[in-house]
Amino acid sequence: MNRWSTFGAAALVVLGVGAADLRVGHRFRACEEIASDVVRTFRSARDGRPEGLHYSDVFRAAPLLHAQQLPTELPSTKFSSGQNVVPYFEGWIRNPDGTFDLVFGYFNRNWKEELPISAGPDNLVEPGGPDRGQPTYFLPRRQGWVFRVRVPKEFGKQVVTWTIKVNGRTEKAYGELLPVQEITERIVMTRGNLNPGDSDPNKAPAITIAPTTAPGVGAPAALTAMVTDDGLPKPRVPVQRAPTATDATRIQAQANSSAPARPRGLGVTWMQLRGPAKVTFEPTGSIAVADGKASVTARFSERGTYVLRATASDGALSSTVDITVSVGGAATADAR
Repeated sequence: MNRWSTFGAAALVVLGVGAADLRVGHRFRACEEIASDVVRTFRSARDGRPEGLHYSDVFRAAPLLHAQQLPTELPSTKFSSGQNVVPYFEGWIRNPDGTFDLVFGYFNRNWKEELPISAGPDNLVEPGGPDRGQPTYFLPRRQGWVFRVRVPKEFGKQVVTWTIKVNGRTEKAYGELLPVQEITERIVMTRGNLNPGDSDPNKAPAITIAPTTAPGVGAPAALTAMVTDDGLPKPRVPVQRAPTATDATRIQAQANSSAPARPRGLGVTWMQLRGPAKVTFEPTGSIAVADGKASVTARFSERGTYVLRATASDGALSSTVDITVSVGGAATADAR
């Protein structure tokens, strides 16, 4: 790389200008002019005709460009629908019998749209697919650690690929046994949060689902999770603050009252993993466990086979159980 290429690269870094910035520069007149001067100067310097912008101009222009707030992505832009779904490889787990579990999740970039994508050309896992138990119903935003592919001890340097095609975009995730990507069951139990290690006395809750009758389309189906736990960690006691008169002359403590209260103690949440159409749950969110039980009502909008997941959490560790429901057939459960 010659000195003018180096200068060009450094200038763009200082200015925070990327290729996407240059393409959308027409929306910001000042930024467009600066970017054009930078490019013109680099080209003339490369051809032995230095002219236009000087080094000092680059640094002088940086505050102006940043004042225009021209990022390579627009974080305030949210799309309700029409976006792609990105599969994620979360890591791999070493099993006692020598086999390995490749753990995957996904990121549905839509804020509202929920996408049914059947196992097949648009949703396949290879080799051994297309259907290896991956989700076929995609909830909005990031959903981590949702399914696993077990591979033999002789897997070596092979790769498992999960491909999702939707809304005109194709995305892939690659599962490999790279040492840096090894994880443990406890990392999954903590959902990637702080892990005190195996010496922690807290154990994850145990969860099972009570048998249920075959539901009909649109009819309420009662699902009951039975949960046992060791009582750790002790739930935090909510702090009750007495209301005080507002004094404009004194600094007031900040109260983030707009956010919903975080659940405390043992709770169960439900999510849909597979199915031809949406399943609605009532109530939503975390359901407090009372007398070892937490109940929810599910409604199925179409006939077919669905896989639902119940997650029991004590606030630090969690465990899951999957239940397969055939609308018009019996339900079976698979605990993890």
